[in-house]
Amino acid sequence: MQDQLLDQIPSLDLADFRSGDSERKARFVQQLGEAYQSIGFVALKNHGLNDEQTKQLYADVQAFFQLPDAAKQRYENPELAGQRGYISKGKEHAKGRNTGDLKEFYHVGQEVETEDPIKKEYPANIWPEEVPGFQKSTFTAYRTLESAGQDVLRAIALYLELPENYFDDKVKHGNSILRPIHYFPIEDPNAVPADAVRAAEHGDINLITLLMGASADGLQVKRRDGKWIAITALPDQIVVNVGDMLQRLTNGVLKSTIHRVVNPAREKMNTSRFSIPFFMHPRSEMSLAALEHCVTPENPKKEADITAGEFLNERLIELGLKKK
Repeated sequence: MQDQLLDQIPSLDLADFRSGDSERKARFVQQLGEAYQSIGFVALKNHGLNDEQTKQLYADVQAFFQLPDAAKQRYENPELAGQRGYISKGKEHAKGRNTGDLKEFYHVGQEVETEDPIKKEYPANIWPEEVPGFQKSTFTAYRTLESAGQDVLRAIALYLELPENYFDDKVKHGNSILRPIHYFPIEDPNAVPADAVRAAEHGDINLITLLMGASADGLQVKRRDGKWIAITALPDQIVVNVGDMLQRLTNGVLKSTIHRVVNPAREKMNTSRFSIPFFMHPRSEMSLAALEHCVTPENPKKEADITAGEFLNERLIELGLKKK
């Protein structure tokens, strides 16, 4: 399966995994694992967010990004390395690039409501006063996508022949981030750097990413033969992909596929695009050392041992969000 080159990402139904039917569950696990060995992405329905919640979330997110830049920048704290609150236009760039992406975004992070020493690692969330519903709608999405992500990780564990609950304690109170993104309108395309794009090609840092449908086309993934294919998902689906942490943990058995958001045609550069990814991170102390059974004579160990926290810190520096 890993040798197959797909022209579109597979569509799966999380209800199959959650059904209690062992046959449906096993089929979901197999299809998910095969997709993650080949293209690294799936489209997933029955993830838990309903139409009303989604509509309210996008309304609140759009209301925030429509505020004047000066108002938005009140919620930006450079000392947090972009981990909470607003991150202004062009601040983030892909690894290996210096040109900032044509986007602005907001970070909503983990809230620990029980006694857990990890609580001290997380800064408090920052909530915009101008949009009263923002806190409720974004955090509802955070918890719903976190729950869906836990089940996807359980399916991944089974595919890897690990105990189903292998990831449970590692992602409990994990350092996950919900990121509403605004790819802002460009009124004069000639006024931005020639190589500036909405999101340059990159792999995600985390274990898995759960992406709520974007408001315009542009997301593409790179197949192993170098061909870029467009990601299309139905309105009731989210896109779920493997991140670099999971690729590292599995010694490359599961693929963190390079992807990008390309600019629209010049005549459409003056339009907004919104998307809301949920980056599912483990706790910082989780080891990303390659799983023993993923290291074989045919697939020798590729990366040095590192913790999730150390890896995240490295990547935040590479992305320009944190200083050395």
